[in-house]
Amino acid sequence: MAISVQDALIHIMVVTASSDEGISDRELLVIGNLVARSPVFDGFDPARLEQVANDAVDRTNALGLDGVLDEAVAAVPKRLHDTAYALAVEVAVVDVQLPQEELRLLEMVRDRLEVDRLVTAAIEASARARMRGQ
Repeated sequence: MAISVQDALIHIMVVTASSDEGISDRELLVIGNLVARSPVFDGFDPARLEQVANDAVDRTNALGLDGVLDEAVAAVPKRLHDTAYALAVEVAVVDVQLPQEELRLLEMVRDRLEVDRLVTAAIEASARARMRGQ
């Protein structure tokens, strides 16, 4: 069964958040905020967020990480590949220090989305700048 673009984007964020063996409350808050304020989620019913996030976890358990990423990327149109990567990075940088698992996951997402290296570097630098403390 194909998933919607918005569900696919949420799946990518949830998989990114869970790559380091669990989703923190802070990561869940960021995902909720991104869904609430990102234009790509216009029309998405926020009441569905928990269901879609749980679906992402269930699909990961059933299909494995590669299967979920392949399914999600297939549902995202090429014009939104950089957006999908930016959303994944926003979730990953919440912890400021990126563990090796999250770095590897971002690499997998980047490669599947085929986002240009210069674009990904700009997205990553921008996210790091926003997350810096004093």
